[in-house]
Amino acid sequence: MAKPLARWHDLRQFTPARVALGRAGNGVPTAAHLAFQSAHAAARDAVHAALDVAALQDALAVAGIDSIAVRSAAADRHTYLLRPDLGRRLCDADRALLPMAPNAMVFVVCDGLSAIAVQRHAAALLSHIVPALQATRPVAPVVIATQGRVALGDDIGGIMGGAAVAVLIGERPGLSAADSLGIYLTWQPRPGRSDAERNCISNVRPAGLPIPQAAAKLAWLIEAMHQLGLTGIGLKDDQHAVVPMSAATREGSRT
Repeated sequence: MAKPLARWHDLRQFTPARVALGRAGNGVPTAAHLAFQSAHAAARDAVHAALDVAALQDALAVAGIDSIAVRSAAADRHTYLLRPDLGRRLCDADRALLPMAPNAMVFVVCDGLSAIAVQRHAAALLSHIVPALQATRPVAPVVIATQGRVALGDDIGGIMGGAAVAVLIGERPGLSAADSLGIYLTWQPRPGRSDAERNCISNVRPAGLPIPQAAAKLAWLIEAMHQLGLTGIGLKDDQHAVVPMSAATREGSRT
């Protein structure tokens, strides 16, 4: 006897996507419509929210992590949204704030398109990864940049002379996640690096890729990056298959 077909609404237990919403005449039921409006409002709020830099620096300080606050060349949020190119460059006035950190690992935290994601998750992730790395490699003070895009890390890392840069940035919010954090790792950062020269860890949040697992994956990629001397399409994410994490990194990534 053939098994009965799964009901549409059974699929909802496997995904936050809007499936099996039902129908009311030519539209969706009121509850589904209101939920959509709420998610859309949350996404808009995430894009326009301002990062509380002082609170983030305080959270990092509690973990024993030094930080520096800078700005991109985009003077305000409106300019940032209209001029992506300005978000990829550091404000001229803040260039002198960056210390030289030759051959160090540089972490840059950018508000991106979701300051909410950065506010909620960046300090926790850095608290996992930075102390573990400091046991084996030089790590520069964390740079917190407002109105920043991914490529701002190339400018900052190049100025500081870092061996590599990891940019933690708020990802473009969707209608099921407004607090998703992305991580972009680039070897030998300098202006002009392309996205093909980066490795990305996406959807870092409790309902996506949890912070401990994201920190472990980033630690693995950093170690593999140093062994191969590259990032991007040449660095495959074969975690636990090719380059094992060091004992110090492994301990720092445990919950």
